[in-house]
Amino acid sequence: MPGMPRKAAIALAASASLALLATACTGQPESGATDDPNARTTLTFWHGWSAPAEVRAVQANVDRFEKAHPHIKVKVVGNINDDKLNQALRAGGSNGPDVVSSFTTSNIGTFCSSGAFLDLKPFIEKSGLDLEAIIPKPMLEYTRFEGTRCALPLLGDAYGLYYDKDAFEAAGIEAPPKTWSEFAEVAKKLTEPKGDGYERLGFMPNYHGYETVVDHYMSQWDHAYFDENGKSNIAEDPAFAEMFTYQKKLVDDLGGFRKLEKYRNTFGDEWGAEHPFHTGRVAMQLDGEWRLGMARDAGVDFEIGTAPLPVADDEADEYGKGFLSGTVMGIAPRSEKKNAAWELVKYMTTDTGAVVSFANAIRNVPSTFAALKSPDLKVDPAFRTFLDIAQHPESNTPPASVNGSTYQTTLQDFGYQYESGKVKDLEAGLRKTAAQIDRDIEQAK
Repeated sequence: MPGMPRKAAIALAASASLALLATACTGQPESGATDDPNARTTLTFWHGWSAPAEVRAVQANVDRFEKAHPHIKVKVVGNINDDKLNQALRAGGSNGPDVVSSFTTSNIGTFCSSGAFLDLKPFIEKSGLDLEAIIPKPMLEYTRFEGTRCALPLLGDAYGLYYDKDAFEAAGIEAPPKTWSEFAEVAKKLTEPKGDGYERLGFMPNYHGYETVVDHYMSQWDHAYFDENGKSNIAEDPAFAEMFTYQKKLVDDLGGFRKLEKYRNTFGDEWGAEHPFHTGRVAMQLDGEWRLGMARDAGVDFEIGTAPLPVADDEADEYGKGFLSGTVMGIAPRSEKKNAAWELVKYMTTDTGAVVSFANAIRNVPSTFAALKSPDLKVDPAFRTFLDIAQHPESNTPPASVNGSTYQTTLQDFGYQYESGKVKDLEAGLRKTAAQIDRDIEQAK
Protein backbone atom coordinates (compact mmCIF):
# COMPACT_ATOMS: atom_id res chain seq x y z
CA MET A 1 0.00 0.00 0.00
CA PRO A 2 1.09 3.61 -0.17
CA GLY A 3 2.28 3.18 3.43
CA MET A 4 1.70 6.83 4.38
CA PRO A 5 0.16 6.21 7.82
CA ARG A 6 3.03 3.88 8.61
CA LYS A 7 5.73 6.41 7.89
CA ALA A 8 8.20 6.31 10.74
CA ALA A 9 7.77 9.95 11.72
CA ILE A 10 4.02 9.52 12.16
CA ALA A 11 4.46 6.32 14.11
CA LEU A 12 6.91 7.92 16.50
CA ALA A 13 4.75 11.02 16.97
CA ALA A 14 1.93 8.90 18.35
CA SER A 15 3.84 8.18 21.56
CA ALA A 16 2.92 11.44 23.28
CA SER A 17 -0.81 10.83 23.07
CA LEU A 18 -0.35 7.23 24.19
CA ALA A 19 1.45 8.38 27.31
CA LEU A 20 -1.76 10.14 28.30
CA LEU A 21 -3.76 7.06 27.42
CA ALA A 22 -1.71 4.89 29.76
CA THR A 23 -2.83 7.02 32.69
CA ALA A 24 -6.41 7.40 31.60
CA CYS A 25 -7.08 3.72 30.99
CA THR A 26 -6.47 2.46 34.50
CA GLY A 27 -9.50 0.88 36.09
CA GLN A 28 -10.89 -0.49 32.81
CA PRO A 29 -14.08 -2.55 32.90
CA GLU A 30 -13.64 -6.29 33.35
CA SER A 31 -12.65 -7.94 30.09
CA GLY A 32 -15.32 -10.64 30.30
CA ALA A 33 -17.82 -10.73 27.44
CA THR A 34 -21.49 -11.41 28.15
CA ASP A 35 -23.14 -10.57 24.82
CA ASP A 36 -24.64 -13.29 22.62
CA PRO A 37 -22.38 -13.64 19.55
CA ASN A 38 -25.34 -15.04 17.60
CA ALA A 39 -27.65 -12.12 18.32
CA ARG A 40 -28.44 -9.53 15.68
CA THR A 41 -26.20 -6.57 16.30
CA THR A 42 -24.22 -3.78 14.67
CA LEU A 43 -20.51 -3.29 15.30
CA THR A 44 -18.50 -0.14 14.73
CA PHE A 45 -15.04 -0.71 13.24
CA TRP A 46 -12.45 2.09 13.14
CA HIS A 47 -9.44 1.89 10.85
CA GLY A 48 -6.76 4.24 9.55
CA TRP A 49 -6.84 3.72 5.79
CA SER A 50 -7.84 6.77 3.78
CA ALA A 51 -6.90 6.31 0.11
CA PRO A 52 -10.06 5.52 -1.92
CA ALA A 53 -8.79 2.14 -3.16
CA GLU A 54 -7.81 1.11 0.37
CA VAL A 55 -11.15 2.21 1.83
CA ARG A 56 -12.94 0.15 -0.82
CA ALA A 57 -10.76 -2.85 0.01
CA VAL A 58 -11.63 -2.62 3.71
CA GLN A 59 -15.33 -2.37 2.91
CA ALA A 60 -15.12 -5.35 0.55
CA ASN A 61 -13.59 -7.43 3.34
CA VAL A 62 -16.34 -6.33 5.73
CA ASP A 63 -18.95 -7.19 3.11
CA ARG A 64 -17.54 -10.73 2.95
CA PHE A 65 -17.70 -10.95 6.73
CA GLU A 66 -21.32 -9.83 6.80
CA LYS A 67 -22.20 -12.42 4.17
CA ALA A 68 -20.62 -15.14 6.33
CA HIS A 69 -22.21 -13.66 9.51
CA PRO A 70 -25.60 -12.33 8.38
CA HIS A 71 -26.68 -11.48 11.92
CA ILE A 72 -23.79 -9.01 12.38
CA LYS A 73 -23.67 -5.68 10.58
CA VAL A 74 -20.56 -3.52 10.61
CA LYS A 75 -20.37 0.26 10.46
CA VAL A 76 -16.96 1.12 9.04
CA VAL A 77 -15.22 4.40 9.88
CA GLY A 78 -11.94 5.13 8.09
CA ASN A 79 -9.13 7.68 8.32
CA ILE A 80 -8.86 7.27 12.11
CA ASN A 81 -5.39 8.09 13.38
CA ASP A 82 -4.08 7.05 16.79
CA ASP A 83 -4.96 10.41 18.38
CA LYS A 84 -8.63 10.05 17.44
CA LEU A 85 -8.59 6.42 18.45
CA ASN A 86 -7.08 7.14 21.86
CA GLN A 87 -9.61 9.88 22.61
CA ALA A 88 -12.49 7.55 21.79
CA LEU A 89 -11.08 4.70 23.86
CA ARG A 90 -10.70 7.00 26.85
CA ALA A 91 -14.19 8.44 26.49
CA GLY A 92 -16.11 5.24 25.83
CA GLY A 93 -19.83 5.62 25.24
CA SER A 94 -22.24 4.36 22.61
CA ASN A 95 -20.56 6.31 19.81
CA GLY A 96 -17.20 4.68 20.36
CA PRO A 97 -15.75 1.80 18.34
CA ASP A 98 -16.12 -1.91 19.09
CA VAL A 99 -13.24 -3.04 16.88
CA VAL A 100 -10.11 -0.93 16.40
CA SER A 101 -6.96 -1.02 14.32
CA SER A 102 -3.68 0.89 14.29
CA PHE A 103 -0.67 1.13 11.99
CA THR A 104 1.61 1.83 14.97
CA THR A 105 3.05 -1.54 16.00
CA SER A 106 5.65 0.22 18.15
CA ASN A 107 2.86 1.29 20.51
CA ILE A 108 1.63 -2.22 21.29
CA GLY A 109 3.33 -2.07 24.71
CA THR A 110 1.16 0.89 25.66
CA PHE A 111 -1.98 -0.58 24.11
CA CYS A 112 -1.58 -3.80 26.13
CA SER A 113 -0.22 -2.48 29.43
CA SER A 114 -2.74 0.36 29.72
CA GLY A 115 -5.78 -1.69 28.82
CA ALA A 116 -6.45 0.46 25.78
CA PHE A 117 -6.95 -2.75 23.78
CA LEU A 118 -8.74 -5.71 25.38
CA ASP A 119 -6.80 -8.84 26.37
CA LEU A 120 -7.69 -11.37 23.67
CA LYS A 121 -6.50 -14.48 25.49
CA PRO A 122 -9.99 -15.69 26.59
CA PHE A 123 -11.34 -15.34 23.06
CA ILE A 124 -8.37 -17.09 21.47
CA GLU A 125 -8.62 -19.99 23.90
CA LYS A 126 -12.39 -20.28 23.45
CA SER A 127 -11.91 -20.41 19.67
CA GLY A 128 -9.15 -23.01 19.97
CA LEU A 129 -6.71 -21.04 17.81
CA ASP A 130 -3.09 -22.20 17.71
CA LEU A 131 -1.57 -18.85 16.81
CA GLU A 132 1.97 -20.19 16.47
CA ALA A 133 0.74 -22.48 13.70
CA ILE A 134 -1.20 -19.67 12.03
CA ILE A 135 0.94 -16.51 12.22
CA PRO A 136 4.69 -15.91 11.65
CA LYS A 137 6.61 -15.41 14.89
CA PRO A 138 7.69 -11.76 14.40
CA MET A 139 4.08 -10.75 13.80
CA LEU A 140 3.02 -12.59 16.94
CA GLU A 141 5.72 -10.73 18.84
CA TYR A 142 4.61 -7.24 17.82
CA THR A 143 1.02 -7.89 18.89
CA ARG A 144 1.71 -8.72 22.55
CA PHE A 145 3.51 -7.25 25.53
CA GLU A 146 4.76 -8.95 28.71
CA GLY A 147 2.45 -11.91 28.32
CA THR A 148 -0.64 -9.95 27.30
CA ARG A 149 -1.94 -10.40 23.78
CA CYS A 150 -4.16 -7.45 23.07
CA ALA A 151 -4.07 -7.53 19.26
CA LEU A 152 -3.65 -9.70 16.20
CA PRO A 153 -1.84 -8.72 12.99
CA LEU A 154 -3.96 -7.51 10.07
CA LEU A 155 -1.53 -7.77 7.14
CA GLY A 156 2.11 -6.84 7.48
CA ASP A 157 4.93 -4.81 6.00
CA ALA A 158 8.31 -6.30 5.15
CA TYR A 159 11.29 -4.11 4.31
CA GLY A 160 13.92 -4.97 1.75
CA LEU A 161 16.16 -3.54 -0.95
CA TYR A 162 14.99 -2.10 -4.26
CA TYR A 163 17.58 -1.60 -6.98
CA ASP A 164 17.84 -0.39 -10.56
CA LYS A 165 18.73 -3.51 -12.56
CA ASP A 166 19.72 -1.46 -15.58
CA ALA A 167 22.18 0.60 -13.52
CA PHE A 168 23.58 -2.60 -12.00
CA GLU A 169 24.15 -4.11 -15.45
CA ALA A 170 25.78 -0.96 -16.80
CA ALA A 171 28.16 -0.91 -13.82
CA GLY A 172 29.00 -4.60 -14.21
CA ILE A 173 27.32 -5.58 -10.91
CA GLU A 174 25.93 -9.08 -11.30
CA ALA A 175 23.85 -9.48 -8.12
CA PRO A 176 22.51 -7.45 -5.20
CA PRO A 177 24.92 -7.19 -2.25
CA LYS A 178 24.42 -9.63 0.61
CA THR A 179 26.68 -8.08 3.27
CA TRP A 180 27.09 -4.46 4.36
CA SER A 181 30.70 -4.31 3.14
CA GLU A 182 29.56 -5.43 -0.30
CA PHE A 183 26.75 -2.90 -0.14
CA ALA A 184 29.13 -0.01 0.55
CA GLU A 185 31.22 -0.91 -2.49
CA VAL A 186 28.13 -1.17 -4.71
CA ALA A 187 26.74 2.15 -3.43
CA LYS A 188 30.03 3.89 -4.24
CA LYS A 189 30.26 2.25 -7.66
CA LEU A 190 26.75 3.39 -8.60
CA THR A 191 27.28 6.98 -7.46
CA GLU A 192 27.90 9.51 -10.24
CA PRO A 193 28.97 12.98 -8.98
CA LYS A 194 27.87 16.13 -10.77
CA GLY A 195 29.30 19.49 -9.73
CA ASP A 196 28.77 19.86 -6.00
CA GLY A 197 26.01 17.26 -6.10
CA TYR A 198 25.13 14.05 -7.91
CA GLU A 199 23.89 12.91 -11.25
CA ARG A 200 22.91 9.75 -9.42
CA LEU A 201 23.48 8.54 -5.88
CA GLY A 202 24.04 4.87 -5.21
CA PHE A 203 22.10 5.01 -1.94
CA MET A 204 20.87 7.72 0.44
CA PRO A 205 22.27 6.62 3.84
CA ASN A 206 21.22 9.61 5.98
CA TYR A 207 18.67 8.95 8.73
CA HIS A 208 16.35 11.59 7.29
CA GLY A 209 16.37 9.66 4.02
CA TYR A 210 13.18 7.89 3.10
CA GLU A 211 12.91 4.83 5.40
CA THR A 212 16.64 4.85 6.30
CA VAL A 213 15.92 5.10 10.02
CA VAL A 214 17.86 3.50 12.86
CA ASP A 215 15.54 0.57 13.53
CA HIS A 216 15.45 -0.42 9.85
CA TYR A 217 19.25 -0.53 9.76
CA MET A 218 19.45 -2.38 13.08
CA SER A 219 17.18 -5.17 11.84
CA GLN A 220 20.13 -6.45 9.79
CA TRP A 221 22.43 -6.93 12.80
CA ASP A 222 21.82 -9.43 15.60
CA HIS A 223 21.00 -7.11 18.46
CA ALA A 224 19.06 -6.65 21.70
CA TYR A 225 17.58 -3.28 22.59
CA PHE A 226 17.10 -4.33 26.24
CA ASP A 227 18.88 -6.68 28.61
CA GLU A 228 17.24 -9.39 30.72
CA ASN A 229 16.38 -6.80 33.38
CA GLY A 230 14.61 -4.52 30.94
CA LYS A 231 17.41 -1.93 30.89
CA SER A 232 18.59 -0.31 27.67
CA ASN A 233 21.30 -2.43 26.11
CA ILE A 234 22.42 -0.10 23.34
CA ALA A 235 25.71 0.85 25.03
CA GLU A 236 26.56 -2.76 25.95
CA ASP A 237 25.57 -4.64 22.79
CA PRO A 238 28.38 -4.11 20.24
CA ALA A 239 25.92 -4.42 17.35
CA PHE A 240 24.70 -0.87 17.94
CA ALA A 241 28.16 0.65 17.80
CA GLU A 242 28.87 -1.41 14.68
CA MET A 243 25.75 -0.11 12.94
CA PHE A 244 26.34 3.54 13.86
CA THR A 245 29.99 3.27 12.80
CA TYR A 246 29.06 1.64 9.49
CA GLN A 247 26.35 4.17 8.65
CA LYS A 248 28.59 7.13 9.51
CA LYS A 249 31.40 5.78 7.29
CA LEU A 250 28.94 5.22 4.46
CA VAL A 251 27.77 8.82 4.81
CA ASP A 252 31.37 10.03 4.67
CA ASP A 253 32.31 7.77 1.75
CA LEU A 254 29.37 8.92 -0.37
CA GLY A 255 30.21 12.60 -0.04
CA GLY A 256 29.63 13.61 3.55
CA PHE A 257 26.62 14.62 5.57
CA ARG A 258 26.21 18.17 4.25
CA LYS A 259 26.50 17.22 0.59
CA LEU A 260 24.06 14.34 1.02
CA GLU A 261 21.57 16.49 2.92
CA LYS A 262 21.70 19.14 0.21
CA TYR A 263 20.89 16.47 -2.38
CA ARG A 264 18.20 14.89 -0.20
CA ASN A 265 16.41 18.24 0.10
CA THR A 266 15.81 18.17 -3.67
CA PHE A 267 13.96 14.84 -3.59
CA GLY A 268 10.34 14.52 -4.66
CA ASP A 269 7.58 13.43 -2.29
CA GLU A 270 8.06 9.99 -0.77
CA TRP A 271 4.53 8.98 -1.72
CA GLY A 272 4.40 10.54 -5.17
CA ALA A 273 5.64 9.75 -8.66
CA GLU A 274 8.76 11.90 -8.15
CA HIS A 275 10.24 9.68 -5.47
CA PRO A 276 14.04 9.64 -6.13
CA PHE A 277 14.07 5.90 -6.81
CA HIS A 278 11.32 6.27 -9.39
CA THR A 279 13.24 9.01 -11.21
CA GLY A 280 16.62 7.28 -11.11
CA ARG A 281 18.20 9.80 -8.75
CA VAL A 282 19.11 6.98 -6.35
CA ALA A 283 19.97 3.52 -7.62
CA MET A 284 19.14 1.58 -4.43
CA GLN A 285 16.33 2.15 -1.96
CA LEU A 286 15.46 0.66 1.43
CA ASP A 287 11.67 0.36 1.51
CA GLY A 288 8.57 -1.70 2.21
CA GLU A 289 6.70 -4.00 -0.12
CA TRP A 290 4.30 -1.26 -1.23
CA ARG A 291 7.09 0.54 -3.12
CA LEU A 292 6.98 -2.02 -5.93
CA GLY A 293 3.43 -1.15 -6.97
CA MET A 294 4.04 2.55 -6.49
CA ALA A 295 7.16 2.48 -8.67
CA ARG A 296 5.36 0.63 -11.42
CA ASP A 297 2.40 2.98 -11.20
CA ALA A 298 4.87 5.85 -11.61
CA GLY A 299 6.03 4.32 -14.90
CA VAL A 300 9.74 3.89 -14.12
CA ASP A 301 11.89 3.45 -17.24
CA PHE A 302 14.16 0.75 -15.79
CA GLU A 303 13.78 -2.82 -14.61
CA ILE A 304 13.20 -3.03 -10.86
CA GLY A 305 15.08 -5.56 -8.77
CA THR A 306 14.20 -6.57 -5.22
CA ALA A 307 16.25 -8.40 -2.60
CA PRO A 308 16.61 -8.67 1.16
CA LEU A 309 18.72 -5.99 2.79
CA PRO A 310 22.35 -6.89 3.43
CA VAL A 311 23.39 -8.31 6.79
CA ALA A 312 26.44 -7.83 8.99
CA ASP A 313 29.54 -9.38 7.45
CA ASP A 314 29.89 -11.99 10.20
CA GLU A 315 26.19 -12.93 9.99
CA ALA A 316 26.02 -13.93 6.32
CA ASP A 317 24.10 -17.09 7.21
CA GLU A 318 21.15 -14.89 8.21
CA TYR A 319 20.85 -13.21 4.83
CA GLY A 320 17.19 -13.04 3.84
CA LYS A 321 15.88 -11.49 7.04
CA GLY A 322 14.39 -8.03 7.35
CA PHE A 323 12.40 -5.51 9.34
CA LEU A 324 8.71 -6.28 9.87
CA SER A 325 5.79 -4.15 10.98
CA GLY A 326 2.12 -3.95 10.10
CA THR A 327 -1.41 -3.15 11.14
CA VAL A 328 -2.68 -4.41 14.49
CA MET A 329 -6.33 -5.12 15.25
CA GLY A 330 -8.10 -5.43 18.59
CA ILE A 331 -11.25 -4.89 20.60
CA ALA A 332 -12.22 -1.74 22.47
CA PRO A 333 -12.46 -2.63 26.18
CA ARG A 334 -15.65 -0.60 26.69
CA SER A 335 -17.51 -2.35 23.89
CA GLU A 336 -20.70 -4.08 24.99
CA LYS A 337 -20.48 -6.43 22.01
CA LYS A 338 -17.16 -8.10 22.67
CA ASN A 339 -18.10 -11.58 21.47
CA ALA A 340 -19.44 -10.24 18.20
CA ALA A 341 -16.39 -7.97 17.92
CA TRP A 342 -14.15 -11.00 18.31
CA GLU A 343 -15.89 -12.68 15.38
CA LEU A 344 -14.89 -9.75 13.16
CA VAL A 345 -11.30 -9.68 14.49
CA LYS A 346 -10.94 -13.44 14.08
CA TYR A 347 -12.32 -13.36 10.54
CA MET A 348 -10.20 -10.48 9.27
CA THR A 349 -6.95 -11.74 10.83
CA THR A 350 -7.16 -15.54 10.48
CA ASP A 351 -9.55 -16.41 7.66
CA THR A 352 -7.33 -17.29 4.70
CA GLY A 353 -9.71 -15.99 2.04
CA ALA A 354 -10.18 -12.70 3.87
CA VAL A 355 -6.43 -12.18 4.42
CA VAL A 356 -5.54 -13.07 0.82
CA SER A 357 -8.23 -10.84 -0.69
CA PHE A 358 -7.21 -7.90 1.45
CA ALA A 359 -3.49 -8.39 0.73
CA ASN A 360 -4.17 -8.54 -3.01
CA ALA A 361 -6.23 -5.36 -2.85
CA ILE A 362 -3.79 -3.13 -0.95
CA ARG A 363 -0.46 -4.73 -1.89
CA ASN A 364 0.55 -5.69 1.63
CA VAL A 365 2.15 -8.86 2.97
CA PRO A 366 -0.32 -11.48 4.26
CA SER A 367 -0.09 -12.12 7.99
CA THR A 368 -0.82 -15.86 8.12
CA PHE A 369 1.17 -18.84 6.86
CA ALA A 370 -1.80 -20.14 4.88
CA ALA A 371 -2.34 -16.84 3.13
CA LEU A 372 1.38 -16.48 2.36
CA LYS A 373 1.26 -19.82 0.57
CA SER A 374 -2.18 -19.47 -0.99
CA PRO A 375 -2.43 -20.03 -4.76
CA ASP A 376 -4.93 -17.16 -4.82
CA LEU A 377 -2.29 -14.66 -3.73
CA LYS A 378 -1.38 -12.41 -6.66
CA VAL A 379 2.39 -12.11 -6.66
CA ASP A 380 5.24 -11.79 -9.12
CA PRO A 381 8.90 -12.70 -8.49
CA ALA A 382 9.79 -9.16 -7.37
CA PHE A 383 7.04 -9.11 -4.74
CA ARG A 384 7.79 -12.64 -3.55
CA THR A 385 11.01 -11.28 -2.05
CA PHE A 386 8.92 -9.63 0.66
CA LEU A 387 6.84 -12.73 1.32
CA ASP A 388 10.09 -14.62 1.94
CA ILE A 389 11.37 -11.88 4.27
CA ALA A 390 8.12 -12.03 6.25
CA GLN A 391 8.63 -15.76 6.84
CA HIS A 392 12.36 -15.68 7.58
CA PRO A 393 12.99 -16.92 11.14
CA GLU A 394 15.42 -14.08 11.88
CA SER A 395 13.20 -11.24 10.62
CA ASN A 396 12.43 -8.89 13.48
CA THR A 397 10.86 -5.73 14.81
CA PRO A 398 11.81 -3.54 17.81
CA PRO A 399 10.46 -4.91 21.09
CA ALA A 400 7.42 -3.36 22.71
CA SER A 401 7.88 -0.91 25.56
CA VAL A 402 5.54 0.48 28.17
CA ASN A 403 6.03 3.96 26.70
CA GLY A 404 5.59 2.90 23.10
CA SER A 405 8.14 4.14 20.59
CA THR A 406 9.76 6.73 22.86
CA TYR A 407 12.99 4.76 23.17
CA GLN A 408 13.21 4.49 19.38
CA THR A 409 12.72 8.25 19.05
CA THR A 410 15.49 8.85 21.58
CA LEU A 411 17.89 6.55 19.74
CA GLN A 412 16.93 8.08 16.40
CA ASP A 413 17.64 11.56 17.75
CA PHE A 414 21.09 10.38 18.79
CA GLY A 415 21.59 9.06 15.26
CA TYR A 416 20.95 12.51 13.82
CA GLN A 417 23.52 14.01 16.15
CA TYR A 418 26.16 11.39 15.41
CA GLU A 419 25.87 11.28 11.62
CA SER A 420 26.06 15.07 11.41
CA GLY A 421 29.20 15.21 13.54
CA LYS A 422 27.59 17.09 16.43
CA VAL A 423 28.38 14.13 18.68
CA LYS A 424 31.85 12.69 18.12
CA ASP A 425 32.28 10.20 20.98
CA LEU A 426 30.09 7.24 19.98
CA GLU A 427 30.62 5.22 23.15
CA ALA A 428 29.82 8.13 25.47
CA GLY A 429 26.84 9.09 23.33
CA LEU A 430 25.35 5.61 23.48
CA ARG A 431 25.79 5.51 27.27
CA LYS A 432 24.05 8.86 27.65
CA THR A 433 21.24 7.78 25.33
CA ALA A 434 20.80 4.48 27.19
CA ALA A 435 20.47 6.37 30.49
CA GLN A 436 17.81 8.61 28.98
CA ILE A 437 15.87 5.61 27.68
CA ASP A 438 15.94 4.00 31.13
CA ARG A 439 14.73 7.20 32.82
CA ASP A 440 11.86 7.56 30.36
CA ILE A 441 10.69 4.00 30.84
CA GLU A 442 10.91 4.21 34.62
CA GLN A 443 8.88 7.40 34.58
CA ALA A 444 6.24 5.79 32.35
CA LYS A 445 5.89 2.91 34.78
